[in-house]
Amino acid sequence: MAVSSNHVVLFPYMSKGHTIPLLQFGRLLLRHSCKQPTTVSITIFTTPKNEPFVSEFLSDTPENKVISLPFPEKITGIPPGVESTDKLPSMSLYVPFTRATKLLQPFLEESLKNLPEVSFMVSDGFLWWTSESADKFKIPRLVFYGMNSYAVAVPVSAFKHKLFTEPETESDTEPVTVPDFPWIRIKKCDISHGFQSGEAAELIIDQRMSTTTSHGFLVNSFYELESTFVDYNNNSGRPKSWCVGPLCLTDLPKQGRAKPAWVHWLDRKLEEGCPVLYVAFGTQAEISNKQLNELAFGLEDSKINFLWVTRKDVEEIIGEGFKDRIRDTGMIVTDWVDQWEILSHESVEGFLSHCGWNSAQESICVGVPLLAWPMMADQPLNAKMVAEEVKVGVRVETQDGSVQGFVTRKELSQKVIKLQT
Repeated sequence: MAVSSNHVVLFPYMSKGHTIPLLQFGRLLLRHSCKQPTTVSITIFTTPKNEPFVSEFLSDTPENKVISLPFPEKITGIPPGVESTDKLPSMSLYVPFTRATKLLQPFLEESLKNLPEVSFMVSDGFLWWTSESADKFKIPRLVFYGMNSYAVAVPVSAFKHKLFTEPETESDTEPVTVPDFPWIRIKKCDISHGFQSGEAAELIIDQRMSTTTSHGFLVNSFYELESTFVDYNNNSGRPKSWCVGPLCLTDLPKQGRAKPAWVHWLDRKLEEGCPVLYVAFGTQAEISNKQLNELAFGLEDSKINFLWVTRKDVEEIIGEGFKDRIRDTGMIVTDWVDQWEILSHESVEGFLSHCGWNSAQESICVGVPLLAWPMMADQPLNAKMVAEEVKVGVRVETQDGSVQGFVTRKELSQKVIKLQT
């Protein structure tokens, strides 16, 4: 039997939450090809400061090549050397950072000239300009946003029916029924990313327009989880989408390395018979010191055992004494952790999360219920899906009902206790 060969190009956006699932997709392709009468090779494009992470992530799949394109320098407002969103001083710089990626286009196209024939390209939807490069080289381009089908279908329906354009629906927090899904009620703030203005709106338009010339979408989800919304999207006149998830299942168990301190702590809690709440909000959530204080006290009030992963120095913000008071029940980690390993640990029985789709899907896959506290982007819709559609979580409510509103320690402690019962 003749063996055919396919060469795939992947180009993730420079953000861990976007990069990881696309690399997982690459791993999936390579594993699948081992069982087929075909071979697959993959070329991943990234930038110099992101290359070590990409290379390390795919170290178990040698059939790939990583090419670094020089990231532009002297971008107004962005410190030198910043090449990923988790290093930005503020997410308010997302637009100029993302716009700057277009300066990579000539380097990408020069590299494409020297590559073997490309079967297809998968690039992040935020990298809108890659559709121009793909078209120039007659390469079919598939779009990857990292969102689920629910978070696409509900806003599409809302905008189609002009739900929030009438004067009586100007409120950001007044629930409105979605006509195509009459069991769903959403607020304007749930889809606030669709009401951007100025440069942010222009960027969104460019990104959406680039999808119209693309071959279709890859969705990190599975049909059985959200079939109604997959079908809706595929019948709405948009480019077709294919479910390729859950991509987190491609991750391999960690072997041959010393256990981090947090694994030893989780092991001890398992031996003590103490269920643990995992607390993490990704790399981009911006939480004020006031809210951080309330979160800390809410966890303390709940009396629950918790593992809290944060980049902030909690004790410096809250004051001395907090770590002493939670010495027996809590552990705070400021290092990079393997979230999949934490969620898979037998002691973890709940996840207080911003409900980014990667985190939510990982939790669903290991059967850990979610305490959903969305903060931006598609997170409010993910939280609705988790709590109302899949019914595997509880929603944290803000004081004023908005996404950006304040969450009290009482609300947190009560919902933490509810999640555990």
